[in-house]
Parts: sequence; structure tokens; C-alpha cells
Amino acid sequence: MRVLYISCEMGAAGDMLTAALLELFEDREAVLKELNGLEIPHVRFEAETSSKCGINGTHMHVYVDDKEEDEHMHEHHHDHEHAHEHHHHSHSSLHGICHIVNDHIHVSEKVKKDVMAVYQLIAEAESQVHGVAVENIHFHEVGTMDAVADITAVCYLLEKLAVDKIVVSPIHVGKGTVKCAHGILPVPAPATALILQGIPIYSKENINGELCTPTGAALLKHFASEFTNMPAFTVEKIGYGMGRKDFPQANCVRVFLGETAGRNDEVIELSCNVDDMTGEEAGYALNALMENGALDAFTTAIGMKKGRPGLLFTVLCKEEDREQILKVLFRDTTTLGVRESRKDRYILECWFSKDLCEYGEVQIKHASGYGVQKAKYEYEDLSRIAREKGVSLREVLASLNKK
Repeated sequence: MRVLYISCEMGAAGDMLTAALLELFEDREAVLKELNGLEIPHVRFEAETSSKCGINGTHMHVYVDDKEEDEHMHEHHHDHEHAHEHHHHSHSSLHGICHIVNDHIHVSEKVKKDVMAVYQLIAEAESQVHGVAVENIHFHEVGTMDAVADITAVCYLLEKLAVDKIVVSPIHVGKGTVKCAHGILPVPAPATALILQGIPIYSKENINGELCTPTGAALLKHFASEFTNMPAFTVEKIGYGMGRKDFPQANCVRVFLGETAGRNDEVIELSCNVDDMTGEEAGYALNALMENGALDAFTTAIGMKKGRPGLLFTVLCKEEDREQILKVLFRDTTTLGVRESRKDRYILECWFSKDLCEYGEVQIKHASGYGVQKAKYEYEDLSRIAREKGVSLREVLASLNKK
């Protein structure tokens, strides 16, 4: 499985993510030419070698009408000046952004969908912050063409990399204040904080300034399968996307591209035989086992002593969940004893992505490793949409498949 790990020890902004991803390609000049060939209106990309704390990487310049807007405050780190996405005063609506993306930029339909999904996350956060309906939101901070360029570039490069899973570290958001069109705001800015809800974040005492921008936060939230420490995988390439300002710590986003072939682990198998439970009681017990941490739980029809038909309960669990599973087995089945064994288990790496159809959003469960890849729409999402919309499962699936 192809894995991309994004290390956000100095936060994230669109231009830094673009620069870091660009470094993963062998022919960076050719890929940079492709970015400029997307024909984002009035936009030109230029990559420059940059060094922070003795580490070389790439800094991405975005020129709009051959001018790098507000060069002295182009980054996301200022606690007393405008940030990367906090210095513009143009008023672009979500509808206007959609028009630019769909009618003027030469990218695939997937990239267009990703770009608009990122903007939707930002719009929803801005809507909640300002108490304005999403369709009435005007992007004071992120509506200008350099932000459109950042988001489009990241979406395009990720499609080109074609990774199976994106893992992101906990995000360093910085501290202090940031000045924007609405005044002086605390770090992380309110919209950024809303986007990052549910995601592990932190700050450090010696780093003062805004490190994670709304655009950076939305890009990470949209693409990440999970936010955690670096997984076990074989790293093939590393990229550094540099910020403009100097800090005591190297101001960069670091990305790692590599491969994992699946994995194996050890699980506990608990089993017991019963011959005096109804089908309803057995079903209840299986549900209770799954709700209390079982990795899997199932019954098998067996013949028991004195010729009586019975059920074999089999439960797989992690060692740390064993005591709780035992309690449930003794509480919700009629067994008087439980057997235990340890099993080696070989599993595919699993992760989730999202797809949109006319009825709503559906999760897709992906699995890969050992030379195979699988994907399946989540049944719970399909059934929920079918119930809510009054349509059949087949109609929901057909809506997804015809896209």
C-alpha cells in the first residue's frame, strides 16, 4: 500500500504543502510546468530552493498577474501582521469559486470535486464563526486567486501521486494572535479552530505565531485518513516545503512517501459452547460483544453431548480487552467456562475515504496489502441514506456508480 505521511511539526499552509509534495517527484521542473499549465486564471507558480536551520527544501511562490501579493506577509506565521490567508480583502463567494474551478481550471473532475470539498469545509467554518448562511459567505481571507492556486495545486499533486492512504501527524498550531480583515484574533484563528475540531493539535512555548492556516487545516482534514504518529512503512522519498519566516525550529512541512505490504498481529480467541439459549439471546450476546471491544464475534452450529444441538461462540479481541469480553460472555450467555488461545492474524491495511452522490455522503472502506486492493461502500451509510430519502439501496448505489 502506498502511504503518504505528512509531518506538521510547524503547522501547515497551502503553499508549504504544495512545495513539499513537489519535492516527491523526480522531474520537479516538469511537474511545475504542469501546475502552470493548469491555466488557473492570472496565476503563475515558481519554486525556489530555501534553507531553514541547515535543511534544504522548496519554497513555493504564487504570482497573481505577475505579482506576489503582499510578499512581506505571504506566510502564515505572523502574530502581528496579516497571515498567508488573512491579508486579502477580496469578496469571493462559494458560487464564484465554483465557477472558477469548474469553468476555467484544466484538471480532472476528481480534482475539481476535491477543491470544492476543501472550500466547503472552510465555508462551513466561516459560516459558524460569522453567523451567516454558507451560501452567503464571502471569503475575505481565502477567496483570492493565490489561495485557489494553493488548494488546486495540492489536490492536483495528490491525485498525481496516487497514494492509497494519507496519514497526518498531530498539528502544531502555534500561539499568540493574528491580524485579519475582522481585527486581531487569537491563534488558532476561529475558523481554523473549527476546522480542526476532532483533530489532535498542540502549541509550543518557544514558537510564537500562527502556524496552521484555514486552507492548510481544510486540506489536511479533507485528505487525511487518520491523524496519528508515523506508521510503520518503508520510506522511499522525503519532501520539505519551506515557509518564509525563521523560527528556532525549521519552518517546514515534511512529507514521507513509502510502501507498506500489510501487517500481522496477535489476537486473543475466546470460545465457549452453549445448548440452552434462544436465537434472540444469542443475537443479543453477539451485539453486546461487538459493542464492548470484540474485533469479531460469531456463532457456529455444533452438536453437543447427549445429541443436543448447540452453538459455539467464538470471539476475537485484543489482549487489553480480554477481561471486558469475558465479563460479557459470562453475563450474556449461559456458559460456565470459556477457552482461550492466541492466534497470529494477517490483515490488510484499511482506511476510509468519502464519496458524494445526489443523495448524500457515503464512506468507502479501502483495504490493501499482499498485492491486492479492495474497496466497498459502507453498508451503514447506504442504508441510512436509503431510509432518509425513501429510496432503495440499489438506487443509492446506482447514483454512486453513474458518477
